[in-house]
Amino acid sequence: MSADVTKADQAGESAAGRAEGDTTSTPSGPAVGGAAPRRDGGLAGFLSGPAGRNAGLVLALVLLVVVGIITAGDRFASPENALTILRLGSVIGVVSVGMTFVISGGGIDLSVGAIVALSSVWATTVATQTMAANIHWIVMVIAALVVGAVCGLVNGVLIAYGRMAPFIATLAMLAAARGLAEIIAKRRTQIIRDRGFIEFFGGSVLGIPVLVIMFAIVAVVGWVLLNRTTFGRRTLAIGGNPEAARLAGIRVQRQTMYLYILLGVACGIAAVMIMARTTTGTSTHGTLYELDAIAAVVIGGTLLSGGRGTIVGTVLGVLIFTTLTNVFTLNNLDTSTQAVAKGAIIVAAVLLQQRVSRTRSG
Repeated sequence: MSADVTKADQAGESAAGRAEGDTTSTPSGPAVGGAAPRRDGGLAGFLSGPAGRNAGLVLALVLLVVVGIITAGDRFASPENALTILRLGSVIGVVSVGMTFVISGGGIDLSVGAIVALSSVWATTVATQTMAANIHWIVMVIAALVVGAVCGLVNGVLIAYGRMAPFIATLAMLAAARGLAEIIAKRRTQIIRDRGFIEFFGGSVLGIPVLVIMFAIVAVVGWVLLNRTTFGRRTLAIGGNPEAARLAGIRVQRQTMYLYILLGVACGIAAVMIMARTTTGTSTHGTLYELDAIAAVVIGGTLLSGGRGTIVGTVLGVLIFTTLTNVFTLNNLDTSTQAVAKGAIIVAAVLLQQRVSRTRSG
């Protein structure tokens, strides 16, 4: 193992504690870049830690379930509705897992919804479906993944090597990818005609929809990657202090590029899932996914400034928002009211993050 890799791994060790956790001080002194964080004992310390944050999210989810049962009764409490919530949350959940890595690394991506749309359109063109009919429907899956990865690569290169602000680069990708999807599809909805594709992804295993299983697999893989690998440690180190990570031997530009490629692949997977759910490919897929994904990640406890990420929190955030939408829908509340509620939750989550950060560093 090279000296650079060894240094990078050592630098990443301190970041490992921020995956599903918080900033930790070095063995010989305070954490790099500031005073030692204050360790609160008792209930306050528990609530400000990863277990406490996740417990708070679980409590919020339970309260939503109780509200749903009270207001919608058996319509909400039925097993079919529970599967509906999981199925609806699975697509944005996959995107949110990828978004967790980008935000943990100090970035942001506003183009995920457009990438999902472009991937779904490209994978359902006549040419792609004809090739799938002659070979196998896996061709459509590969097309969606490749398109997502290429879009992520473009974002990553512009941000890491072109030194463009993530906000600007991904905003440009949002417009370009959505526009290209409209051009390819000619503003029409493309119908999936391969029954094998629809039956496989639209089926279930032991009563659990395949889409939900895919979300669970992506979440587990994401958790392992963020918390148990050098890739995850480097991501958190870059998000916490990119200059310190560079001095420690981490190739910040390359790692940043990988993060956006990873998110692009997640968008490709989400495109396959939404294609299976709707049996279509269209340029309108993924509308406002960027806002939903960022909201779920922030609610879950990942810092917008980077340096701390939590896949478990992201999954809980997705379930909270999906359950909230389901409760509103069953009670015939309009989408405007849903948007206001989501906005209020996001603001509250960010304010709570800031308060906890001040408390632990004060």
